[in-house]
Amino acid sequence: MTSATAMPATALTEIDPSKYGVAVTPGLKRLMRDIQAHAEIHLQARLQARLREQMDAEYEARYEAKLQEQLVARVQALFEQLVLSRRRQFGRSSEALSTQFRLFDEADALGAQTTEADELAPLPSAQPSVSAPRKPAARGKRQPLPVELPRIDIVHEVPEAERTCACGTLMVQIGEDVSEQLDIIPMQVRVLRHVRKRYACPGGDAAPVTAPVPAQVLPKSNASGDLLAMLLTVKYVDGLPLARFEHVLARSGVTVPRQTLARWVISTARALQPIHNLLRDHLLASAVIHMDETTVQVLKETGKSAESKSYMWVQAGGPPERPVVIYDYDASRSGQVPLRLLEGWQGHLMTDGYEGYNAVGRSDGVEHLVCWAHARRGFVEAAKVQGKGKRGRADEAIALIGKLYRIERECQSATDAQRLAARQAHSLPVLAELRSWLDKTRPQVVPGLALGRALAYLDRYWNKLTRYTERGDLPIDNTL
Repeated sequence: MTSATAMPATALTEIDPSKYGVAVTPGLKRLMRDIQAHAEIHLQARLQARLREQMDAEYEARYEAKLQEQLVARVQALFEQLVLSRRRQFGRSSEALSTQFRLFDEADALGAQTTEADELAPLPSAQPSVSAPRKPAARGKRQPLPVELPRIDIVHEVPEAERTCACGTLMVQIGEDVSEQLDIIPMQVRVLRHVRKRYACPGGDAAPVTAPVPAQVLPKSNASGDLLAMLLTVKYVDGLPLARFEHVLARSGVTVPRQTLARWVISTARALQPIHNLLRDHLLASAVIHMDETTVQVLKETGKSAESKSYMWVQAGGPPERPVVIYDYDASRSGQVPLRLLEGWQGHLMTDGYEGYNAVGRSDGVEHLVCWAHARRGFVEAAKVQGKGKRGRADEAIALIGKLYRIERECQSATDAQRLAARQAHSLPVLAELRSWLDKTRPQVVPGLALGRALAYLDRYWNKLTRYTERGDLPIDNTL
């Protein structure tokens, strides 16, 4: 762009001074060349200034638009975090049914959904009738208790005075009505007295003999094997703290300090170490191992505050008829932990996308698989922030992943060869469709949003997610 008063760059060269009676001297020519050079420089400077102004305006507009876009994305990301945080704190998970929120009002909540017919538990008859066909259990109903449960008959007789007919004849039994109640015997605390008989020769010719001491889990304690088994069960299976179990025993009139209970737990764990070693040998003989880590809070741990996180590393494997699950505690989440736990093992390792498993995945003879349930979870969270009743891109991914799981359910009871054929014929086309959708969708989504994170996870671990289709005995996810 040029101004209206700017002289064209060729104007001075076109002027002939002789037409105006001016002698053309070498000095005049040099002067004209200098003037023209300065004019060109001035014109170029003005053009560059105008161009800079225009570029600065365009840059500022683009910069403002970029800032606005980033601001909108940040606000949306914060909104998603708020929604997901509230759902985790107050809502119910769609992937796992948690009953922790029913800890105190469970009876009230369940009782509101019942009728008088639910007063009776579906007890089976001790002697099923041959003539009456057994009705199939309704879907969603509680399965009847096994017939192997012991039955105690409580006979209710009609008084003899009421069994005498008006004619004076004593009535005879012609049948009976039987109804059943579910009963339970409360926990009974007792003392086992080990009486060891001692024998000696009347003549004193031999030393006395005494019955040997029976083998005990903790020889120096006064806890029986059954008590130790119940102690470990209520603590690690039922999640009952030792302080509460101390009160449970106190209700039966027995005082066992929680410190003593703690000693019993630790000592019993040491006694069970050989069994743990055998279970680990069985686990490491598996061709496929599932592994995951979960946080635990440890009180008074050396070098760590009570609020810090420690980890329980869970490993599962073995054939379906003889599965084994091992828990190993470690204060760290370092990738060195799975390397130590699986040292020397070779096979297929199924995990989530945590980077700590990558070192094991790079070991010789180890093939690393990534769980589809974890990949799906990201899209489930993205769907939660779409708004109630709305469908979006996250639902498209969930639907395609659902097709993969439907194929797995249909061939659940099939052989490995049949399952491999089904995966090759049906799962691979679904994966190809999902991959095409992923490549098309990811550039259109802001990475910081829930959907963007789910897409990035899917793209990053795609090769490890799809590896299960290479064989028929490999799992699709980390669930057992």
